[in-house]
Amino acid sequence: MDEINSIYEKVSKVISRDEYIERVNEKVEQMSGLCDEKTAAMLVAHDLGASDAGQNTVKIAEITPDSGIVNFIGKVISVFDSREFKRNDGTTGKVGNIVVGDETGTIRLTLWDDRAELINSGNIEIGQCLKISGYVKEGYTGLEVNIGDNNMISESDEMVDIKLSSTSISDIKDGMGDINLYGKVLDKWDIREFNRRDGSKGRVCNILIGDSSGKIRLTLWDEKADFAEKIKAGDTVEIINGYARENNFNQEVEIQIGSYGLIKKSDRNVEFRESFTPIADIVAGDLFSIKGHVSGIDEIKEFSRQDGTQDMVANIYVSDETGRIRLALWGEHANTVNDIDIDSRIEVIDAYSKYGLKDEIELNVGNRSKIIVM
Repeated sequence: MDEINSIYEKVSKVISRDEYIERVNEKVEQMSGLCDEKTAAMLVAHDLGASDAGQNTVKIAEITPDSGIVNFIGKVISVFDSREFKRNDGTTGKVGNIVVGDETGTIRLTLWDDRAELINSGNIEIGQCLKISGYVKEGYTGLEVNIGDNNMISESDEMVDIKLSSTSISDIKDGMGDINLYGKVLDKWDIREFNRRDGSKGRVCNILIGDSSGKIRLTLWDEKADFAEKIKAGDTVEIINGYARENNFNQEVEIQIGSYGLIKKSDRNVEFRESFTPIADIVAGDLFSIKGHVSGIDEIKEFSRQDGTQDMVANIYVSDETGRIRLALWGEHANTVNDIDIDSRIEVIDAYSKYGLKDEIELNVGNRSKIIVM
């Protein structure tokens, strides 16, 4: 209430306090619960001409939940389509989001009504520098700056350099958010369609990326999956506002790009060097990459799966200076036996280790694996 009273002082000469509070309550009701009383109080003050209510000039890192109205300049990092919604009074509103950044950090902007229309009209583009005045509130994904019809958003002549904190792949843990990084494309898989529980169709694609610290799988859903068609192995991608989650199927941590995330090609050079494990150090239940010479080759065997489809498998043995291990080559990988001889040098990337015959550890080479005949 003290904050609301402070905002009211800006317009106390043009409206009584009782009428002001009544308008604040009406604004809260009109916005269908999308704003709290403090935000509504700022909006009403703006409606009455108090454009400096709670105003501060700040860098993005200085914005806090109590900042009120803030002024700052930011460069557009991401732009998301606006959508329509129904207010409690039956009228139709619009809302859209963009992400902007400066040299101190990034923040999401929520644009309402006519301001949201700036997105659909193409007046806001990635890389553009904007002069922004809006009110701060705590959103679903953290702090955001809300911009209504009485707030300001316009192109700025002042340029902003963005310095996003970069995350090393080796530091990524399950549950992490706000992941910004550059990665080298190591491999990608075909886009797959699947059926959701509601009967709708979905699309998904996986990309393997790496940096000097390690590698990780990136999962792209639906329209973001189309990005995979624009890149190839060796390209560099930039990820902004990604988040990490553990895959329920294989318990591996991967990067997801959500509604407020962005992935794009980059000209930056990213170094990656595959890490190979000595055969003697392999344990069951993880992915490993090895290199060595072929020390045994079995024939290809064809078999029928439970669903009636035909598949094939072949076994080979690989040795290095520390030991020898059996590899089961599944599917198209089985054809590798036609390209190798005893003592052929090979590299095997991302094979899954498990206990096999006689409880000895073996490597399974499947869809996510790669074999390189040297």
